[in-house]
Amino acid sequence: MSKLAYMGRPWVAFDPAIKKHREWFAHFQHEKSWSHCPVRFIIGDDAGDLVTLCQRRLIDYYTAREFSKSAV
Repeated sequence: MSKLAYMGRPWVAFDPAIKKHREWFAHFQHEKSWSHCPVRFIIGDDAGDLVTLCQRRLIDYYTAREFSKSAV
């Protein structure tokens, strides 16, 4: 295993329930760069690309929060 594997940023799954993950994605949206992010997000085979994965998970997260309450 190379030194880069030990020195690189750790891999994590993007979880919109974690506030820091949402902050890092928002910063990426503004800066168009992941350089500030202390982790690398894992992309599943069915996700396509990282930005799409994050957007879809955020949509699901906020939709569930808004509409999980009883409908009026």
